[in-house]
Amino acid sequence: MSRRDTGADEQRVLAEQIAYYRARAPEYDDWFYRRGAFDNGAEWNGRWRAELDELAGALDRARPGGNVLELACGTGLWTERLAPYAAALTCVDASPEVLALNRQRMRGSRIRYVCADLFHWRPTARYDFIFFGFWLSHVPAGSFIRFWSLVGDCLAPGGRVFFADNRLPPDGWRDALRRDGSARSRRRLTDGREFEIVKIYHRPDDLEAHVKSLGWRAVVRGTPTFFLHGTAVRRRQPHHRPGRLR
Repeated sequence: MSRRDTGADEQRVLAEQIAYYRARAPEYDDWFYRRGAFDNGAEWNGRWRAELDELAGALDRARPGGNVLELACGTGLWTERLAPYAAALTCVDASPEVLALNRQRMRGSRIRYVCADLFHWRPTARYDFIFFGFWLSHVPAGSFIRFWSLVGDCLAPGGRVFFADNRLPPDGWRDALRRDGSARSRRRLTDGREFEIVKIYHRPDDLEAHVKSLGWRAVVRGTPTFFLHGTAVRRRQPHHRPGRLR
C-alpha cells in the first residue's frame, strides 16, 4: 500500500471512529459501569472498580487545577472529577451526542464545551492542566507525534498532563471487544451495527519511553490488570505561538 493509500485508509478509519462514538453515546457508560454486555461477573467487575479507584487516586495526586483542558471528554465520567479542581474547564470532543450527555451530567457547572475533531482542532489558549482519558489508544501510530505536539501547544509554561487508558486485557477476560491483534478493532453496538476503529494497547514502559523521546518528562504506570496512567511535563518550553502545530 502506498503512502497516499495508507493516509486515505487512516482517514477513513478515523471518520468511522467518530461515527462509532457518536452512535455509541447512549450506551457508552455501560462499559464504564460494567453493565449489560460488559458485565464480566462479580470478581472481574470488582477488580475493575478497584482499579478505577486507583486511577482516580492517581489523578487526584497529579493535582489538577487552574485552567484545565479535557481532550476527548466523552460523556463526562472524568469531567465530574476534574470540575471541582478547576478554576476554568474546557472540554473538547468530536461527538455532539456525548457533549450533550456531558452537559446533562454536569448541569450547573461552568464549563466551556468545544465540538471538534482533535486531529484538526487548534487551541486558542494555554492550559495549566491537560487530561485525556481512554483517548491515546485511539490515536494512530502515524499521528502520535502530531498529537503530542498539539498537547504541547495547549500547555501553559509549567503546566502538567495526566492521561489514562486501557492495558491489553488479560487472557481469560471476557472482553466484549473483538480484537485482531493489530491497531484496528471491530466494535459492535447493541443494535448490531459494526464499526472499525483505531485501538492500540500501549505497554506502560514502551509508552513512557516514546513520550520521553518527544521532549517530555514522563512517568507511566499500570494498574494490575486493566489500565495505565501517566503524567508528563515539558522538558523545555517551545518557542512558538499558541495554536500553531509544528
